Amino acid sequence: MIFGFLKKRRRKRLRAQAIPSEWRSVLARSLPLFQRLPPDDQSELLAHVQVFLAEKRFEGCGGLELTDEMRLTIAAQACLLLLHRETDYYPQLSTVLVYPSSYVMPDERHLEGPIWEEGGLSLLGHTARRLGTIVLAWDAAKHGANNSADGQNVVLHEFAHQLDFEDFATDGAPALATRADYVTWARVMSREFKALRAADEAGRPALLDTYGATNPAEFFAVATEAFFERPRSLRDRHSELYAELEQFYRQDPARDFAESATSD
Repeated sequence: MIFGFLKKRRRKRLRAQAIPSEWRSVLARSLPLFQRLPPDDQSELLAHVQVFLAEKRFEGCGGLELTDEMRLTIAAQACLLLLHRETDYYPQLSTVLVYPSSYVMPDERHLEGPIWEEGGLSLLGHTARRLGTIVLAWDAAKHGANNSADGQNVVLHEFAHQLDFEDFATDGAPALATRADYVTWARVMSREFKALRAADEAGRPALLDTYGATNPAEFFAVATEAFFERPRSLRDRHSELYAELEQFYRQDPARDFAESATSD
C-alpha cells in the first residue's frame, strides 16, 4: 500500500516536470500523428512519456546504438494508447529491446499459453509476456510512425498486446470496467473476428490486416492499429467495432485527428 502511494506520487511528480524543449520538434519530424492531436492531448501524451521513459529500460540489440529520438518516438506511440484513462503504465513490461531491422529468433521459445516462436522466423516485433519484454525492429517502428494512415504500426500492435495482458489473460479483451462491458465486447469482437477470418479464407479484401484473423489477441492488436491510423474508414465500415474501441480508449480519432491524411 505504501509502495503504491509512493509510486503514484513519483509519477505525479514526473508528469509535472517541464517537458524538454526539443521533444515537440523531434516528434513533429518522427511522428506526424502527434501534430494532429488536440493541444491538450499533446500535453498529456508528453507527460505520460516522462513516466514511461523513467520506468522502462531500453536496450539496443544487433549493434544498434539507441538515440533519444528512437526512445522518444517509440515511447510516444506507446503512450498514445494511455490517453484519457487511469493507467499503470504497462505494469507487466520492464524492457524494450530494439533491433536495427527484422531479426530472427535464435531458437524455439515459449511466449504465452499455446504460442511458441520458432527459430528461423524473421520478426518485426513481438511481446514476451513472461520476460516482461517487447522486442521491436527500429526500421519498422520508424516506418509505422512516419506513415500514420496505412493501418500498420508495429509499436501500437505490440503495446495493444500489453494492454490485453493487464487482466492476466491473452484473449483479445483488455481489462474492462464492468461485466456488461465484457459481454458487449465479446459479442462485437467475436462477430468482427469471424467476419475477418471469413474474408481471409475467401481472399476478399478487408480494411483490417488479415493477420488479425490468426486469433482474438491478434485481432485486438490489428483493430487497435486501424483505430488510430485509419479511424474514419473503421468508423464508417465497422461502426460497432469502432464504438467498442472508442469506449475503451476514451478517444475518438475519427473526430479529433483533424489533419488526418486524405488516404483514410
